[in-house]
Amino acid sequence: MIKYGLDRITELKFRSFQPVIERRDEQWVDITLRFELAPESEAPEDLIDLTALVICTIDGTIVQMVPHDEGCDCEYQFTVSEKEQIAAFIMQPRIQADIQKVSSPS
Repeated sequence: MIKYGLDRITELKFRSFQPVIERRDEQWVDITLRFELAPESEAPEDLIDLTALVICTIDGTIVQMVPHDEGCDCEYQFTVSEKEQIAAFIMQPRIQADIQKVSSPS
């Protein structure tokens, strides 16, 4: 994770993800990710409840990944490696199928 204004970078390794997928409107799908970190990873100490908001189009294309603390934007951003791990999870066929389910008109 990269904290705005600091040179120090830490790399989180994710062990597992728990997604909540919700259609926001006709264009966007919001995915809130809770995650378990690998034993060698530690979230920054000044974060209370770190999650990720992944914004996708209704066809499952990732548009943005935003770290949240207690459900709000925070002063961190994900590193390239962290974004790659999150993207790999979102691009799994099972998750893409879940995105399609919430994107389909009922």
